[in-house]
Amino acid sequence: MTFPDLTPEITALMPELRGRLSANEPLAPYTWFRVGGPAQLLYMPADEADLAYFLPRLPRRIPATVIGLGSNVIVRDGGVEGVVIRLSAKGFGEIAIEEGSRLRVGAAIPDVKAARAAAEAGIDGLAFYRGIPGAIGGALRMNAGAHGGETKDTLIEARGVDREGNIRIFSNADMGYSYRHCSAPEDIIFTQALFQGRPGDPEAILAEMDRITQAREASQPIKEKTGGSTFKNPGGHKAWQLIDAAGCRGLVVGDAEVSKMHCNFLINRGRASAADIENLGETVRRRVFERSGVELQWEIKRIGAA
Repeated sequence: MTFPDLTPEITALMPELRGRLSANEPLAPYTWFRVGGPAQLLYMPADEADLAYFLPRLPRRIPATVIGLGSNVIVRDGGVEGVVIRLSAKGFGEIAIEEGSRLRVGAAIPDVKAARAAAEAGIDGLAFYRGIPGAIGGALRMNAGAHGGETKDTLIEARGVDREGNIRIFSNADMGYSYRHCSAPEDIIFTQALFQGRPGDPEAILAEMDRITQAREASQPIKEKTGGSTFKNPGGHKAWQLIDAAGCRGLVVGDAEVSKMHCNFLINRGRASAADIENLGETVRRRVFERSGVELQWEIKRIGAA
């Protein structure tokens, strides 16, 4: 799939743009599944000011899609029309320790790096981020959580840019958090977060992070081409138990497989297409519903054209 090149139009509309533009950029290397087609145009902002310059000048007819570290996304094989925006650590990778056991981090910072920065500064309460793949921007958008903690438990405020180029600040209450859900406007691209922790002993916090690491390695296929937890836990149920009970552990479609280690994880065994992975997920959903009457909801975001 090759899209018409948007670069000449964008550069003509935005002569002062400093970020990187790349037409028909393959997106598979940017995702953990390593599948999917290209972005019609990949834009990597130089910094927040560059992003705020870009968004209001982007014609409304051109869609904008944000990806982070690609740990929780399936890019479909037909690629993504319009502009795909990816924040880099160079422009959105700040980490600052503030008074009162607070941590300020850029949206491109991996969750694990934020957890380690907090631990080394003696800030407790953020160790759960060690168990979450992806970056802070994605954690803000989906109220990411693991090992007894969620983003909503520690967030003071999130900062972002809307489609009009306005810098906006959202309090914890403004985010409208619930399980794996955020009610902030969809057009907001988060750029920064401020977290509240509590005083703690660095060695004890790091030991807790090591425990989380060991638990993940023992129970999740983290060394495979996967996208993390595939489905949300329905109320009163655990997704993996429903999937297992429906006989889906080890199920294969094409070269995609339901993990035998943790059956709420899908795996690209090496040559899977995005369609293989998504079709496998839909097969799992159908079988679970047929057996239990429970409808699983995707936790992994799916973008682009089939």
